[in-house]
This record gives sequence, structure tokens and C-alpha cells, in this order.
Amino acid sequence: MSKISLIIKREYTTRVMKKSFIILTFLTPLLFAGMITVPLWLSSIKDSNKKHIVVIDKTHTYSQVLKSNETYVFDFVDKPADQIKKENADKKNAEFTALLLINDDLSKNPKAAALYSDKQVNLELKSYISGLLNKYVEQQKLEAYNIPNLKEMVDKSRSNIDIPTIKWGDNGQEKQGSAELALVIGMISAFVIYMFIIIYGAQVMAGVVQEKTSRIVEVIISSVKPFELMMGKIIGIALVGLTQFFMWVILTGGILFIGTRFIGGGVDLAAMQQANQMGMQSMASTPQPGEMQQLFAMLHGFDFMEIIVLFVLYFLGGYLLYASLFAAVGSAVDSETDTQQFSLPLTLPIIFAIYAAIYSAQNPDGPLAFWCSMIPFTSPIVMMVRLPFDVPAWQIILSLSILVLSFIGTTWMAGKIYRTGILMYGKKVTWKEMWKWLKY
Repeated sequence: MSKISLIIKREYTTRVMKKSFIILTFLTPLLFAGMITVPLWLSSIKDSNKKHIVVIDKTHTYSQVLKSNETYVFDFVDKPADQIKKENADKKNAEFTALLLINDDLSKNPKAAALYSDKQVNLELKSYISGLLNKYVEQQKLEAYNIPNLKEMVDKSRSNIDIPTIKWGDNGQEKQGSAELALVIGMISAFVIYMFIIIYGAQVMAGVVQEKTSRIVEVIISSVKPFELMMGKIIGIALVGLTQFFMWVILTGGILFIGTRFIGGGVDLAAMQQANQMGMQSMASTPQPGEMQQLFAMLHGFDFMEIIVLFVLYFLGGYLLYASLFAAVGSAVDSETDTQQFSLPLTLPIIFAIYAAIYSAQNPDGPLAFWCSMIPFTSPIVMMVRLPFDVPAWQIILSLSILVLSFIGTTWMAGKIYRTGILMYGKKVTWKEMWKWLKY
């Protein structure tokens, strides 16, 4: 164990002290926080440029519908469309956004309107004009029925039901939950584990290949057993991953807390509502009283301590499972180019686990979610999606037990391949050859 601890210390210190590790550790939380706060801040900035829309209305009925405001200026003209196009081409600096041509009554012919422009019209402008016209045509059709107060009855019949979810605790205490928030937490956790397994598993394989090609391993093997070298390398890189993860959690939380203190007052942190179907202009919604309290109440409904602890366990189990196999592949080849044919079968289960996690998020208790959370090659990723939805304790225990037993088995197999392959040079290794090494 003393030799393994020395190898762990060497692998950990050499990787943690690298400039790339330090830069990535401190830069990634800034990127995470920026991805959340910058779009919210930018969405609160309104476009001050006016958009000039020339309207040719052959029905002469929509001048009261398309009214100018601070953003959109509608100019009704009685000119042919070709003349407008020619005039716009002659004026290089003309403030001309689009031409709206209405040929017929839209209540009878919904396709009688078209937008023309010298470049692609943006979605905001199209949605705004379509919304105003749709609202007017809807009113015209309702008035055609000649039913008193029909519009008021239709407006009153519309509803937007948002059903809150309440969780009962063991002692009968009620906690507010959120299916959407549970989905977000689960998918983020699953993606982080997927990313860590891929990145740090590849680092184990690359490190083994580098030591083998440089013949450094021949000197190391004279002092330690191959199994001790493999385990020290795997555990050392695992500790590097955990260190980086906890640093990301602490730094991201601190940056978000400070960022919301400074810019949270000018930005609606709940959501930025876009233009609705009735044609209202896209704008930031005013924060409702108690929105942040409601968000904190929903977050309080999740046991984050349990999620973090199980995240660490599943990360370690999944990483150790795959890292031992990556180490075996690295020991069997002579260069990094030869690792592709052997590493592909190892990465396919991880890729499948991501797809299984996406579908399992829709039905966390379904058969796909259950079995993929028991299979050790997919359980570290799929189970993280299910955890925010309160997985039964017996399933978690069974899943972790299978994962640990699988890790022990793969480590034993990888150790036998590593012992033979680490000193094998100048020979193209095949799957059949590696199978023979397991029988030695």
C-alpha cells in the first residue's frame, strides 16, 4: 500500500500543479456562470433601433391594426411592390426593413399576406406582425357570429393551469417540488459524470501509453508490481477529478451568488417572456413578489447532500470501472493511434448511457430507466437522472453493489492484461491475444 500511495501522490501532484489544470479549474466556473447570467443580462437590453415596415394594403382595412410604436414604424403607401423595391435599391442608406404586401381579406384568405426584404426577416418581426393580424382576424370572425358578449366569453374560457407538486416527507411534512427542476438537476449530474469518465479515463490510457513508449515503465516495474502501478495511476487521477469537481461547485456557487447580487435587480431571474401569440412585442417580464422565495422553496425540496454523496460514489464506481479497462487498453498497444480499435467498444456503452438517460428522464421509473441503472456500464449516468425523482433505497443499494462487484471484476481482468501487455513491444495485439493473457 505504501508503494501505491507513492504512485497516487505522484500522479495527483504532477497533474494538479499543471498550468492547464489550474487555468481550467478557475476558468470553467466563470464560463458556467457566464452562460447563465450573460444571456439574462443581454435579454434585458432592448433594441433601440426602429424598424421601418412599408405596407401595401390593397384592402385598405388594416391601417388601424398595424400601428406604429417605439420599435416598429408602419408606413402605408399606394405604390406597386416593384417600385418600392427599386426605390430601396437606389437608396443605399435607406432605413428600410421589410415590405408587407396584403392582397386580400385575411379572414377569407389567410395566405394573402407576405413579407419582402433584401435579407432574411428575423423571427421577432414576423411574430409581431403575424400576432397583430391574427388577433384582428380572430375578432372579425367572432363578431361575424352576431352573438352578444362572445369575445368576453371566449376570453374567460381560456385558462393556464400550472399544477404545483408537493412531496410528503416521512414525518408528514410537505415540501414543494418541481419536475422541471428535477429534470435539470438530473441531466446536469449525468452529463458531468459522462464528461469526467471520458476525460479522465482517456488520461489514464494516454498516461500508460506514454510511459510505455518512453520505456520509463521498465524502470518503474523494477520497483513496484504492475497491478500496484495501475491502481496508483487510476486512483491518483480519480482524486484529481474529484478535486476539480468540488472546486467547480464552490467557485460556480460563489460567482453566481455575487453575480445575482450585482445584476439580479435589473434582470428577471425567473424567466424572460417572449412575444406571445397575440403579437405583443418581446420584453422582459417584471419579477413577481415571492418568485425567488418560491424557487428556493422548490430547491429545498431536494436532498442535495444525498445527491452529492451519491454523485461521488457513482463517479468513483463508474470511473474506476472504465479507467481499469482504459489502462488495460493502454498497456496492450504501442502508440496512441493503435488505441482506437480497442477504445471504441469501451466508449459505446457510455454514449448509449447518455441516450438512455435522456429517455429515462421522461419516465424515471420505467423499465429502461430501471435496468440501465442496474447495468454497471450505464448505471453511473442513468441513475443520476433518476436520483432527483426519489429512487427507492433498495434500488440504489443494489445498483451500487453491482457496480462495486463489476469494478472488482474488471480490475482483476485489467490487471492480468496490464501485467503482460505493459512490457510487450513490437507486436500488434488482437482481441484473441488479449484473451490469452487473461488465462496466463
